[in-house]
Amino acid sequence: MNSTSLTRFFGGSPGRVLVQLAVMSFVLGVILSALGLSPFDIVRSVQRLALRIYNMGFDAVTWGFRYFLLGAVIVIPVWLVMRLFRLGRRSGPSF
Repeated sequence: MNSTSLTRFFGGSPGRVLVQLAVMSFVLGVILSALGLSPFDIVRSVQRLALRIYNMGFDAVTWGFRYFLLGAVIVIPVWLVMRLFRLGRRSGPSF
């Protein structure tokens, strides 16, 4: 892979993106710690989720879809607003 394809893949300079990800990870870690969460809690939650899905069988599809919709109510509008703001920045008048 050449540097142009790496830059395109990362969405910017690989070094800069890695530093940004490290800073965001640190900040989120502080917030999660303040909320009393640990990485082990998250791993256990994912394990419990997988076990519940396995134990519920086909009811898991309905249960998962409800969680999907619950998350999509927030994610989709936020994504749309971010895209609209980004679109407005790029296609401004060029005088």
